[in-house]
Amino acid sequence: MTWTIAEVARMSKITTRALRHYDAIGLLPPAGVGPGGVRLYEREQLMCLQRVLLLRELGLGLDVIASVLDEQDERGTEAVLARHRDWLLNESERLARLATTVQRTLDSMTGGTEMQPEELFEGFDPAEYEAEVNERWPEQAAEARRRTAGWTPEDFKEAGRKQAEFARRFAGLARDGVAADDPRTQAAVAAHYTGVCQFWTPNAAAYKGLGEMYVADERFRQNYDKHRPGTAQYLRDAIVVYADANLD
Repeated sequence: MTWTIAEVARMSKITTRALRHYDAIGLLPPAGVGPGGVRLYEREQLMCLQRVLLLRELGLGLDVIASVLDEQDERGTEAVLARHRDWLLNESERLARLATTVQRTLDSMTGGTEMQPEELFEGFDPAEYEAEVNERWPEQAAEARRRTAGWTPEDFKEAGRKQAEFARRFAGLARDGVAADDPRTQAAVAAHYTGVCQFWTPNAAAYKGLGEMYVADERFRQNYDKHRPGTAQYLRDAIVVYADANLD
């Protein structure tokens, strides 16, 4: 059975323009072409599209998704999808706990039973983020653990302080109207890349994927945009310039 591009767009709730773009970059070629040049898709392409949309939901850029799909083909789609399913189930449970915590906080503020201090933080489990990192970037997570095996708590705090400094630095450059390809901005990106390399060493595609995640993932975007709206996108654009000029 085959479906036209319009039918696939309707089922998946994405645009035909996006599907044509996925075809153009080799991410999701159709199974064939029908009368009048209409793209036709079979079940195999629908399964692939599901994986693409799932990885987009996880905040990955299209170039990174392409490499992930290649890896999935090598390891077996079923096993990889099972890992995605487990992560999504765990994440839904965590969000449900957070929603309950927020609701109980609201109730206590409007005359309900006062919450115990430790109850204010139910659902905030750093281990959940570690599981997410392991799911989305298993090789990079393993490399980061290896490189930081001897770090002290103060080492991790210092790395966090540096990241906050980078956010403020890029926010200042964006506020001053400095272009993404300006030498001052590119010097800041070079320092940022060196900081990332403390944990893992991304190539051009991976570094650009990281920049894309800063925009696509609300948690990362807020970390930058709280200093100045649009900072995450500014950094993403600057990373693209740096990666194209300096990385393979």
